[in-house]
Amino acid sequence: MTENGSESSGLLHGRYELGRLLGHGTFAKVYHARNVTTGKSVALKVVAKEKVLKAGMEEQIKREISVMKMVKHPNIVELHEVMASKTKIYFAMELVRGGELFAKVARGRLREDEARVYFKQLISAVDFCHSRGVYHRDLKPENLLLDEEGNLKITDFGLSALAEHLRQDGLLHTTCGTPAYVAPEVISKKGYDGAKADLWSCGVILFVLLAGYLPFRDDNLVNMYKKIYRGDFKCPGWLSSDARRLVVKLLDPNPNTRIAIDKVMDSPWFKKRSKNEPRTTESEVQDHKYKEETETLNAFHIIALSEGFDLSPLFEEKKREMRFVTSRPASSVITSLEEAARVGDRFDVRKSESRVRMEGKKNGRKGKLAVEAEIFAVAPSFVVVEVKKDHGDTLEYNNFCSTALRPALKDIFWTSTPA
Repeated sequence: MTENGSESSGLLHGRYELGRLLGHGTFAKVYHARNVTTGKSVALKVVAKEKVLKAGMEEQIKREISVMKMVKHPNIVELHEVMASKTKIYFAMELVRGGELFAKVARGRLREDEARVYFKQLISAVDFCHSRGVYHRDLKPENLLLDEEGNLKITDFGLSALAEHLRQDGLLHTTCGTPAYVAPEVISKKGYDGAKADLWSCGVILFVLLAGYLPFRDDNLVNMYKKIYRGDFKCPGWLSSDARRLVVKLLDPNPNTRIAIDKVMDSPWFKKRSKNEPRTTESEVQDHKYKEETETLNAFHIIALSEGFDLSPLFEEKKREMRFVTSRPASSVITSLEEAARVGDRFDVRKSESRVRMEGKKNGRKGKLAVEAEIFAVAPSFVVVEVKKDHGDTLEYNNFCSTALRPALKDIFWTSTPA
């Protein structure tokens, strides 16, 4: 197969046999593909590097990959692996065959029992994302897929944000999302809580499932935004009183009084059992199982996963960086990084809860050496740290890493214990 996806006698990276085109967008095409080793079918997303770089979308692609490696959940489309050639990036993803939830709703509103099953799966996945510091920011029926068994799967994390993207005020500030589903505080451009904004979108989705139409509708976008600001909508008469109360609490235009996700799960409508619903949903079982597994991964799994954060080779060949894994909290990592910076009184340090920047006090061969460290808290006892040179001479950076940084960090590196 050649890089543009056409068939030839070869296999993509020796593993994937390409099939029919499933869909395409501005930057990517999605193909049906088969892993010749396992025989498993996947959706292979092929992204053109040149288009991504021209559009300035490099960071968004990196972020999407990082996020999808962090949020493995039965109601989220799984990213199996990422590969790259000189001109393309390949995402091997879970193949979801049931289409969009949007197509189902387009045929008419759902019964409350049916809507409840989908909504519970949506909330289970969103709650899991938030527990990992991930905010989707573009939740809508078009980004909710259904598998062959009718289970919901969230997709498209291209606009998602991580906890480390919060500013000093503890809020996100990028206005993004789909107008009809976006929270009023996102439009206001004054900063917003990603979790509360996602819950607003969940409220719009619930309304659409139950009503068959959007709560905030107007041909004029400005007028629609005014309705969103005011929370100006009416529930249809056929909604049950419990459903109506939950929708109203979710679509509260004031994020400070909007219902929280734990209260959603404790609401009478949510707790009510749908017909033929098992006592514990598969989502809850798998969710709990995955949370346990993240705490008991062995060193080899963790090192392999930490390498998933090294996304720069997708775009650059020689960016200097190092990564390591620790079971210590982020605060301990920051303290160790500060100790390294204090060696020889060479650096000024600026820090936040998830980032440390060390900048040289004196000019070197290529100006002042600047080193940045990002801290990814994947789980309470699983922290991945990425250190990279931001400015200055590579030789000076390597010397700093070997003489100061590594010695200061050696006590917090993850080490495997003999079986």
